[in-house]
Amino acid sequence: MFVSTWNVGGVVPPDTLDMDDWLDRHNNPCDIYVLGFQEIVPLNAGNVLGAEKNRISMKWNSLIRAALHKNTNTSAQPQNQKNKVYSIKGGSSMNSSFPMDYQCIISCGIMGCLGNKGAVSVRFCLHETSFCFVCGHLASGGKEGDEKHRNSDAAEILSRTSFPRGPLYILPPKILDHDRVVFLGDLNYRISLSEATTRSLVENKEWNTLLENDQLRVELMEGKIFEGWQEGPIKFSPTYKYYPNSDAYYGCDQSKKGEKRRSPAWCDRIIWFGKGLKLKKYDRGESRLSDHRPVWAIFTAEVHTLKEFKNCFLSDRFERRRHFELFSSCEELICSGRTSFRF
Repeated sequence: MFVSTWNVGGVVPPDTLDMDDWLDRHNNPCDIYVLGFQEIVPLNAGNVLGAEKNRISMKWNSLIRAALHKNTNTSAQPQNQKNKVYSIKGGSSMNSSFPMDYQCIISCGIMGCLGNKGAVSVRFCLHETSFCFVCGHLASGGKEGDEKHRNSDAAEILSRTSFPRGPLYILPPKILDHDRVVFLGDLNYRISLSEATTRSLVENKEWNTLLENDQLRVELMEGKIFEGWQEGPIKFSPTYKYYPNSDAYYGCDQSKKGEKRRSPAWCDRIIWFGKGLKLKKYDRGESRLSDHRPVWAIFTAEVHTLKEFKNCFLSDRFERRRHFELFSSCEELICSGRTSFRF
């Protein structure tokens, strides 16, 4: 399972954008791809308050589809296996986040209701295992205490998100009730050190010292937010903030007077909750399109099948959903992945 997040800074992708380099399908072909974006349109009043720029959304969609449809022909993938690309529903009601498919949207922006910050969530059931992916864009700011605003956004997303009742009655309404949960996005957590110290440590690639002062790591360890969540070891350089089309961090050019000197940070993160997910790789891409670098993770996911259902119910999933609806009051038949079944 390939999971990736990218704040594209409102930059329209060129037709020549190399998606293959980002998705790395030649070396790591996966069965499931989950891609989350932030700032697919510039964050200005016209876009935040007005209609979404569908043209840009569709262009990203087209580039991703074209990349996923390509045959990789690697030894890890059978030569006769055809690539299949599935899309449930495309679109977005948020300006800052755009996963390919969504079911629930929570806005945490201006006055707690605008879509410049917040999250878009998608979930599905694979066999008898439920998956939930949350693409978030939390509060920005590098001042002391700004991490509390990010904590508040995260807590609000996890508490307010409630999926509508749909045809899959076996799926739970809340994020943390799913079997496998992944939170990805521009979480905006910074490094609690002075700008000069941070830049010096970045230049010397002293990642361990930097990570000791990484706000998200500190908040996780102290249990202030994301209690019980996990993140893989970070062995790559900070993903924010670069000059576009450059490998230089913003504020490094002393000749540009009056320019804000934002310190480098690992703003773009992927964390997960629950058992059944095993991290294989956690890394960043090197596209220079925006002031952020994309971050990606590869997981192996454990999926449960209930063989006894095949003996008791028809194999067609619609019939199984009908049985769940008829006997929804029986706690023994609630498929949460945590309940034993007795017949």
